Amino acid sequence: MSFQRLVQAAVAALAIAASWPASAQQVLKVGSTPTGIPFTFLDTKTNSIQGIMVDLITEIGKDAGFAVQIEPMQFSTLIPSLTANKIDIISAAMFVTPARKEVIDFSEPFYTYGEGLLVPKSDTKGYVKLDELKGEVVGAQVGTAFVDALKKTGLFSEVKAYDTIADILRDVNSGRLKAGFGDYPIFAYYLKQGGFAEARIVESYRPTIMGSVGIGVRKSDGELLAKINTSLAKLKANGTVGKILEKYGLKAQGA
Repeated sequence: MSFQRLVQAAVAALAIAASWPASAQQVLKVGSTPTGIPFTFLDTKTNSIQGIMVDLITEIGKDAGFAVQIEPMQFSTLIPSLTANKIDIISAAMFVTPARKEVIDFSEPFYTYGEGLLVPKSDTKGYVKLDELKGEVVGAQVGTAFVDALKKTGLFSEVKAYDTIADILRDVNSGRLKAGFGDYPIFAYYLKQGGFAEARIVESYRPTIMGSVGIGVRKSDGELLAKINTSLAKLKANGTVGKILEKYGLKAQGA
């Protein structure tokens, strides 16, 4: 083969190879929820899941070299879906807890916060501690770290488990529930939208169930976890994470 033909063959091979990444890029299924505003929520205009955790995993994917396909599901089904290989990643408002770490692995923490206390507006007491609600019926979202933690205190006559944060807001707003506990940023976002005029967050309350949000993967996916952590560190350093948080009304954190 002549030198010219060798060059032509090499150029053709390079052209074919250059077309591979776009078509062969790995697409990972990401479990997320429609009820975790502002971390995740259903955008009714596009009928798709949007929010902080969607933006974050999308940016991580761009940096790490994979595309994401968001799979909407209830919060309580996220971990079972991951371990059953129905999804590849969890990117939602999920706390990193010892119990969960026994089942799946998490990325480095992304955002840290505690529980918010929600009561009817007619209740004007400036609650500070949990024991001020001793003997009352309270509520929290099923599958969250709050349900078990509240039950273990032994303070309450009942801890009702609700499917969604919106259900808790609705019952507190109507006066059917004495107090609700849930992710403070989610409560704050809902109330900001003006849909629950008869409920309020108790600003004097000091959270006791602090937690950090992380991205979840299967324990067998150590290589993927390493990629996520590398990209997350880079996005924190270059300000991308801060911009995502600010977009949804939250402040960047040092952690």
